[in-house]
Amino acid sequence: MNPDEAGASDRAFALLQDLLPQHALSRLMHRIARSTTPLVRDTLIRAVLRGYPQIEMRDAAQPDPLAYPSFNAFFTRALRADARVVEGGAGDLVSPVDGTVSQLGQVSAGQMLQAKGVHYTPAALLADEAAAARYEGGAFACIYLAPYNYHRIHMPLAGRLLATRYVPGALYSVSASTVRAIPGLFARNERVVCEFDTAIGPMAMVLVGALFVGSIETVYAGEINPPGARGGVVRSVADGVGTEFAKGAELGRFNMGSTVILLAASAALRFSDRFGPGAAVRLGQLLARA
Repeated sequence: MNPDEAGASDRAFALLQDLLPQHALSRLMHRIARSTTPLVRDTLIRAVLRGYPQIEMRDAAQPDPLAYPSFNAFFTRALRADARVVEGGAGDLVSPVDGTVSQLGQVSAGQMLQAKGVHYTPAALLADEAAAARYEGGAFACIYLAPYNYHRIHMPLAGRLLATRYVPGALYSVSASTVRAIPGLFARNERVVCEFDTAIGPMAMVLVGALFVGSIETVYAGEINPPGARGGVVRSVADGVGTEFAKGAELGRFNMGSTVILLAASAALRFSDRFGPGAAVRLGQLLARA
């Protein structure tokens, strides 16, 4: 079987997730991850460090993992100021996160590639037909954050915040297996859409929720979807509109791992040859030149 195509095990995993109480599990994770009880906090942190030896505590502003007040504080830890370099010029697009490239390319005929043979639309992803029209012919990049990655999200370009939308949805895993098996996965999951005006035109950052993702935060509005504020209908978030963000500035964070999808309207962007599906990428590395 082609590794980019869904197999029986991928479909079985997707079916299992349909049977799980996705939102209840995420509410439970939200509560446990914020516990300051030393036994709970230290047990979780030690388990993650054993399970993911790739975690680079030397890059953290606080390198002692047991100095954090909760598991969530450890998981969303800040980096040292000099831990990442923001590459390129003012109009060049850099990675907003540490992660793994899932897909990147051009928006064509209102379609974006999710996995081999699987597409979805900007209109469904952004939950706004008018916004989606701006990105036809532009560029998109989808980056997956594993549990061992740094979990804060930064600006790939300087920009002014135009709008933020909370879009309710499911909480499927965003692992490669589920991405292959569930059509329109990113447009089905809960997400936060942030839209900006930049020097090269409109840009959107979509912060996609997932199974066990306790919530999504932005630096200007705090937790967008804490327990008790999830579900319902698409709603606008007025906080932060008009805020100017520098390239590389922190935008938000995932409380547990997930995916960021970046959309840029500029048809002049050309992706770097060093990145393709499956490639590891770090915050600040050059993704595309204008």
